[in-house]
Amino acid sequence: MTNKELKGGGVIHDWRPEDEQFWENGGKQTASRNLWISIPALLLGFAVWVIWSVVVVRMPDAGFNFTKDQLFWLTALPALSGATLRIFYSFMVPVFGGRRWTALSTASLLIPMLWMGFALQNPNTPFSVFVIIALLCGLGGGNFSSSMSNISFFYPKSKQGTALGLNAGLGNLGVSTVQFVVPAVIGLSIIGTGVTLDNGKSLYLHNAAFVWVPFIALMAILAWFFMNDLSSAKASFKDQSVIFKRYHNWVMCILYLGTFGSFIGFSAAFPMLIKQSFADVDPLKVAFLGPLVGAMFRPVGGWLADKMGGARVTFFNFIVMAVATVGVIVFLPKDGTGGSFAGYFACFMVLFITTGIGNGSTFRMIPVIFRTLHERKNSLDLVNVARKESAAVVGFTGAFAAYGGFFIPKMFGWFGANSTLIMLIVFYVICLVITWWYYSRKGAEYPC
Repeated sequence: MTNKELKGGGVIHDWRPEDEQFWENGGKQTASRNLWISIPALLLGFAVWVIWSVVVVRMPDAGFNFTKDQLFWLTALPALSGATLRIFYSFMVPVFGGRRWTALSTASLLIPMLWMGFALQNPNTPFSVFVIIALLCGLGGGNFSSSMSNISFFYPKSKQGTALGLNAGLGNLGVSTVQFVVPAVIGLSIIGTGVTLDNGKSLYLHNAAFVWVPFIALMAILAWFFMNDLSSAKASFKDQSVIFKRYHNWVMCILYLGTFGSFIGFSAAFPMLIKQSFADVDPLKVAFLGPLVGAMFRPVGGWLADKMGGARVTFFNFIVMAVATVGVIVFLPKDGTGGSFAGYFACFMVLFITTGIGNGSTFRMIPVIFRTLHERKNSLDLVNVARKESAAVVGFTGAFAAYGGFFIPKMFGWFGANSTLIMLIVFYVICLVITWWYYSRKGAEYPC
């Protein structure tokens, strides 16, 4: 491989990250460059995906006369479309190339943000238009699966946990970033005219969308000119679809639903849960801390998994998740009285931390499982076959788990806080047993 091939904006035909000499003589630097462009691009994807969770709170103040149910659907629809798009995005990198697809998928975020910005300037914009925009915001959620799949190709097996943890963890910061930035910018006269509120202040709700436009354009340009495509990562959808026949693809979907599904589901539901259980607490002042710590600890989960083994970290992580959920129940008010917000908030912070750690550790398990599978099968071109399948599984499990962003908030609405939390405890125990049986016990089928 030549130095020219290692530069951004082109195709690399010789990529051997498992070769230590290759890795130290340019491979590591190239992988790092692609990772550090991928991270902010993914952060913007998450910001677009969850932006409605903040905007709907202020829409009535801006003159939009929508019902509470309609506002809920604007929050929920991006989760549904994003999860569904992730299924397709999981397979796009080997078909189009990581550089091309990252640039294209990032640029596509301009569509909902520009449309949303203009639509929010007119209180007479019909609800049906916002429904379409909310569905288009799911493009940001889809980006996760292709981003994770792409980065997995650049790193050796021993470093994938840390790399994927950084990409996903810092990318997940888009959730807390949008919850922090939007309330600040909608009070500033950046562009267009605002609405005067009863307290005499002006509200510029359209800034919530327009503020992301220059950053999205910048990252799309950087991805196009400074990232790389890997010819060794090329594969058709048919080549990748073999994962649907892999039993462990579905097992890992369940485990990742327990970790990332909980993260995105709790992120969406946390403000609502605080408001319902502790009416005297302003949820917008504290709710962003949950997804913030969850995102910050995701790289820690990947790093721990690289050092201790993904299955071991995941096993103990599910124990803590179950215990923390019990703590949340203990500190909830009973029949509208009692309870402790300090205890409740602390237990939820532990729960968010464990979702982050579990996100990193479960993703570290996938490449190890599929490499072992193909080693036992004596597969031809072992490294590339295992890498392509594990990349597809990384993307698909992310798609499957993303439905937690819709169903967990809905469960709280259907069954109430106590019953939903009890069901989640049972689910975490099931995930714990699955992890132990298949991956962490002595004599496990695929120790990882």
